[in-house]
Amino acid sequence: MLELTATLVVIIAIAVVVLILLVVLMRSYRTARPDEALIITGRSASKPSKVVVGARSVVYPFVNKAYTLSLASRSVQVTVEGISKNGIKLLLQGVAQVKVGGDEENVRLAAQRFLQQQDQIERYTQDILAGSLRSVVGTLTVEQIIHERAALAKSVQDVALESLNNQGLIVDTLQISSVEDDTNYLRNLGRPESAQVEKAAAIAEANARQEAAEKQAVSDEGIAIAQQRLAIRRAELKEATDARQAAADAAGPLAQAEQRQAIIQREEQVAVRQAELKERQLDTEVRRPADAAKYQAEQEAASLLARRRAEAEARRADGLAEAESLEAAGRAEAAAVQAKAEAYQQFNDAAVIDRLVDVLPKIARELAAPYANIKDLTVISNDGAGQLSRNIAGNVNDTVTMLEKMTGVDLRQLVDRVSAGGRTPTAATAPSSPAAFAPVAVAVDGQHAEPVGPIG
Repeated sequence: MLELTATLVVIIAIAVVVLILLVVLMRSYRTARPDEALIITGRSASKPSKVVVGARSVVYPFVNKAYTLSLASRSVQVTVEGISKNGIKLLLQGVAQVKVGGDEENVRLAAQRFLQQQDQIERYTQDILAGSLRSVVGTLTVEQIIHERAALAKSVQDVALESLNNQGLIVDTLQISSVEDDTNYLRNLGRPESAQVEKAAAIAEANARQEAAEKQAVSDEGIAIAQQRLAIRRAELKEATDARQAAADAAGPLAQAEQRQAIIQREEQVAVRQAELKERQLDTEVRRPADAAKYQAEQEAASLLARRRAEAEARRADGLAEAESLEAAGRAEAAAVQAKAEAYQQFNDAAVIDRLVDVLPKIARELAAPYANIKDLTVISNDGAGQLSRNIAGNVNDTVTMLEKMTGVDLRQLVDRVSAGGRTPTAATAPSSPAAFAPVAVAVDGQHAEPVGPIG
């Protein structure tokens, strides 16, 4: 049991020792940052201190000792009062960027001087640069200092280079930020240029104003032209819009008018077609038959004319023959009439009366013939049936008067003369009183004729 305990104690002690050794070993490893240098001392006298920049190294406990030196850049403000080459007192201000050199030699030099007082690097560098700047300013004129600041900064770096390198320091940049004086030399120095600049500025400003005014005028003109074009365009658009609106408003009536016109045109076309159809029908049903009828009529007329001509020729021939016959008959009749006339001249009143006695009954019969065709006769008169007899007698009397006018013989006187003794008849004169003739019998509807009384 005791042996086991002792073994455990030994193991634990060994473990603790190993752990301690591991911790010490881990703490012995030191790593330098990129902007610092690690300086390890404690080595043998034959070997100098070890410089590690941006790397790792072992620092043995109780044997070595490690120190760090910053390699970061430091900003140093430099203000110098100096007198220029032409005797002008100037106040110059500048800014320098200074750091410890990154190589082992510069680190060793800087460590020897600033390892325990690194905050003194800015002041030391400021003193070195101020002295260098003051010495360089004395070799330059004010104009050179003002116009050649880059050359001034380079000259200052060149002068301070040796002093800074001996301390393990380097200057990255140096900028002269301002140059001033107490005598207004710099102000007066720039007055001609300033006046020229002001003059040029005034001219440029005037030119600029003139150019601006011209451009403004051109711009105003362009704006006016654009506005005018816009107004014209608006007017054109309004006119077009109004025209389209008017066209749209008139589209309905116009369409109706066009439709009516189309209907009228269609009706006209139909009327024309109907007229053409009627014309063709008329041509087919009327004209052609009429032409045919006309042709037939012309043919028939020609035939009839020929026939009529033939008939006329025949009638003419017949007429000539008949005329010759009539002429012969007329001559014979004229001879007979002449003979009758000569015979009549030998007649006396008794012979004439004899002829009248033969003729008058015929005349009376012809006068009474209309009454013979009457079936029923009703006489409306206050005189009864005697009025009918008187009417017939009046007709006979009128007939005798007409014969007297036609023959020129007074039949009443002729009868009177014959009754008195046979005197020669004279021309007919109006009777002073009716003469008595033999009664005339009238037969009505086939009945027995009654005497109607004397004529005259």
